[in-house]
Amino acid sequence: MKEIGHWINGQLVAGTSGKFADVFNPATGEVQARVALASKAELDAATADAAKAQVKWGATNPQRRARVMMAMVGLLNRDMEKLAEALSVEHGKTIPDAKGDIQRGLEVIEFCIGAPHLLKGEFTDSAGPGIDMYSMRQPIGVAAGITPFNFPAMIPMWKMGPALACGNAFILKPSERAPTVPLMLAALMREAGLPDGVLQVINGDKESVDAILDNETISGVGFVGSTPIAQYIYARGTANGKRVQCFGGAKNHMIIMPDADLDQAADALVGAGYGAAGERCMAISVAVPVGQATADALIERLIPRIEKLKVGPYTAGNDVDYGPVVTGAAKANILRLIESGVAQGANLVIDGRDFKLQGYEDGFFVGPHLFDNVTTDMEIYRKEIFGPVLSVVRASTYEEALGMAMDHEYGNGTAIYTRDGDTARDFAARINVGMIGINVPIPVPLAYHTFGGWKKSSFGDLNQHGPDAFRFYTRTKTITARWPSGIKEGGEFNFKQME
Repeated sequence: MKEIGHWINGQLVAGTSGKFADVFNPATGEVQARVALASKAELDAATADAAKAQVKWGATNPQRRARVMMAMVGLLNRDMEKLAEALSVEHGKTIPDAKGDIQRGLEVIEFCIGAPHLLKGEFTDSAGPGIDMYSMRQPIGVAAGITPFNFPAMIPMWKMGPALACGNAFILKPSERAPTVPLMLAALMREAGLPDGVLQVINGDKESVDAILDNETISGVGFVGSTPIAQYIYARGTANGKRVQCFGGAKNHMIIMPDADLDQAADALVGAGYGAAGERCMAISVAVPVGQATADALIERLIPRIEKLKVGPYTAGNDVDYGPVVTGAAKANILRLIESGVAQGANLVIDGRDFKLQGYEDGFFVGPHLFDNVTTDMEIYRKEIFGPVLSVVRASTYEEALGMAMDHEYGNGTAIYTRDGDTARDFAARINVGMIGINVPIPVPLAYHTFGGWKKSSFGDLNQHGPDAFRFYTRTKTITARWPSGIKEGGEFNFKQME
């Protein structure tokens, strides 16, 4: 059985705790490897080494740090096929989807090439007699990222790229369900010129997470995952004096207005609702058509599109629409929520509960499901399903549809499909959700903007990637300097009024 360890001080090392977790092949249900779970002692030792390495890295010219990012972009493009294959084997994504995962992380690394500009401070000349004031953005020291299984390449790069470009050392604790690609990324960073010890990858479970949150050397922590864990990490991390940003669950609504192009909206819903088996925080899981005629026409268009979806392993070709979910436990939870929808009275228009794939009967495949006449009190509406399930909640008016999205506890992403600019503009201005799509189903911002939700989808003041990342991973130091020019005075015992 293959054993997966950690990346410490520039090399792969075996774990020493004696604890392991199984890594599955989601397509077959078989255990394909064991990953070591680090102890607190292992995490603390890796952090101490990272802190030593950070001193020299933090003093390195920002332009030289940016050149590491530049080299990393080339290496990611070089190894795209290899990375995508490794990602698909552990996660179950199709190859095109895996490449998209890597590409969106790569784009953040590209943005980090601009670190010298983003790290520039401010300067005020002659703030007073012979006095200049200026600010410096300096690294926070050692930062850590706790990342989820559903984007094993993208989210680690969203975290490590800006942190390293700012001059920090970084401790990455990826999901133990998909540990291989993060280790491959660390090796590529070393090849790109990153000094040993600056990036450490520690595989682990809750013990490792708690060790990160309690370690006095780690100054900042970023997390992506479920809302309950996000709240836990935010509370414990901030209580220990750390800078913390946590991104949690989602229940993303798409409002479909009567004037929308319904064919376009149906295509968007199928891709956004079922792509990646629904295992993404920006998936559209709730469709809100406005008016009964709109809803009926939408359902009529959705049914044939959903029935044509091809579900299978990534090895079945690039025409596979989505693969398995990540574990048997995830599959069981999805099916439990589907049963609750049926029990609570929703109309299961497309029923994938009996889906079986010949030759892969033990795999974690879930067939596509479509619910109609879902109401806001149902569990399938309130909870994040994280599976290939789309719920249609009918609204009589635009205001009713808007209220549904605004009243939900999650506020990650949302979208509206309409031909009316006034409606679209009103929606964008009023909705209390962090990322908005107007005739765009999955409004994930590009790398030079920031990514983050509102309400119980986000905890902390700053978002991921974009300018916010450089603010999160640096501290501002402001200097007031006096170099008298032709002014010779003695000591002063009170603040002199600025002239």
